[in-house]
Amino acid sequence: MLIDSHCHLDFEALSADLDGVMARCAAAGVSGMVTISTRVDNFSTYAGLAERFDNVWCSVGTHPHHADQELHIEIEDLVRLSAHARCVAIGEAGLDYFYDNAPREAQAIGLRRHIAAARITGLPLVIHSRAADEDMAAILEEETGQGAFPFVLHCFTAGMALAETALSLGGYISFSGIVTFRNAQEIQAVAKMVPADRYLVETDAPYLAPIPHRGQSNEPSFVRHTAEKVAELRGLSLEQVGQETTANFARLFSKTGLR
Repeated sequence: MLIDSHCHLDFEALSADLDGVMARCAAAGVSGMVTISTRVDNFSTYAGLAERFDNVWCSVGTHPHHADQELHIEIEDLVRLSAHARCVAIGEAGLDYFYDNAPREAQAIGLRRHIAAARITGLPLVIHSRAADEDMAAILEEETGQGAFPFVLHCFTAGMALAETALSLGGYISFSGIVTFRNAQEIQAVAKMVPADRYLVETDAPYLAPIPHRGQSNEPSFVRHTAEKVAELRGLSLEQVGQETTANFARLFSKTGLR
């Protein structure tokens, strides 16, 4: 059994064929997924998707690309919306210095608000971090010093130093299809070293399709290919990776009720 810990079912590439997406997941042994929020103002859409399918959950949060557009979203708003029965996480929020689509100050403000919401609710924070390793590590260390909170670095693309910082603070690391790419040696090194109880797999669909589907629109069923690569790197069977990542998902996303 596999679970896609991060996808975007609301994006048109997936929403146009949701029944087909679900059928292909079932055929590939993918038993569940979390559709991730990128704009709090669209929360009703994510909640509606999670209400429609028994094996879909959602999150609430603002992607760093839109941080400056949702500065009106307060900690209390995140906490209130996260009480929805099918909402199991806060985020995705974080820092993206690769695209810099929003001012960095706004990204940091948004991230800290989401951290506070995760700390209050006990729900895991789904963190987006790209080309911002030093600032992300500094914020995580500072905020953890003010009170621990559960989190996962999703679609891990950072260096070993940020991985080690996240793990030292109790965080999880999630690997996407990028880990299957030939030039992803550093990410593959992290996939080899992360403890067995701290890693997840995801698609970030419809983006970042793994080999052998690279260049195509990604979908949750393709998480199987990512899991196969992680299994190869760790010297495990696909079944073992499925067991470990599902157990880790159930522990981190405990509101799903999975065991």
